Amino acid sequence: MEESEGRLSKPVAVIACIAMTLFYVAILYAPTLILRLPPPQSYENFMIRRFICAAVCSVASVIFCALVLPITSGEASYSFGVYGIRSDHFWQAMVFPLFLTSLMYAGSLMLKSMLWVNKWKEHRHQEGESLLGCIKSTLLSLPGQMSSVASNVLFWRNFIVAPVTEELVFRACMIPLLLCGGFKAYNAIFLCPTFFSLAHLNHMMEIYSRHNYSLLRASLVVGLQLGYTVVFGSYASFLFIRTGNIVAPLVAHAFCNYMGLPVLFVHGKGLVSIAFVAGMVSFVWLLFPITRPDLYNENTNNCRCWQGYCSWNH
Repeated sequence: MEESEGRLSKPVAVIACIAMTLFYVAILYAPTLILRLPPPQSYENFMIRRFICAAVCSVASVIFCALVLPITSGEASYSFGVYGIRSDHFWQAMVFPLFLTSLMYAGSLMLKSMLWVNKWKEHRHQEGESLLGCIKSTLLSLPGQMSSVASNVLFWRNFIVAPVTEELVFRACMIPLLLCGGFKAYNAIFLCPTFFSLAHLNHMMEIYSRHNYSLLRASLVVGLQLGYTVVFGSYASFLFIRTGNIVAPLVAHAFCNYMGLPVLFVHGKGLVSIAFVAGMVSFVWLLFPITRPDLYNENTNNCRCWQGYCSWNH
């Protein structure tokens, strides 16, 4: 097949991405505005509704892309592989990107470690418990803590539903569309996060009311949030294109949701800044070597977009 055959046009690819973005946001309000369901009685019920809406949107987006993309093979493994849904190289796609992402949070991890050590020292001073005893008591308390966390609706939103649904829609669906539409890989890496960030504008009214209806404060918060989502979205898109596996941006997404913004500086704790700088230098140094496509695939076929998005061949 010639490289130009079976391609979408760039306008069609962009319009399809915009449509999926609007659908992802609009469906969150469908239960109240379209289905006319009564308001949820609790925050948990409210979030469960949103979980269902996000799941419906993700499935609909995958089906929509299957109809739009010129996928010539009917094999399930190949069709799912277009979206990065693969069973091979699972551990590589999970461990390497997770390690790479953690380097950006070296300062945060150093701070957490220092706080934990200080807490242990304080506990030891009060209770006279040894380090081994402290570790043992911490491990014994883990089952109870995990049970409590697993029943928390925010845990499911931040670490399961949001990463899975957003990566499916904004990476697994949109990137194949953009690449098949003729966009270069680096264009897709920076274009895809634009849609990703726009989808987060639906929080504007919530943030506006939370900050006492101050438009300036709400705008600053939203601006910071959009900037962060663009940066993260570019990184997640890079991981998806380089690895061809949805697991890579998914674990990075969940980890970033857990860590929040990286800690750059803490007064009186110079080790945090040193760790942050060392982590960022290591991140930049390892960014391309640790995301080499051959680490995550048996055969790259010498294709310029390696998965075959440019020609839709195996």
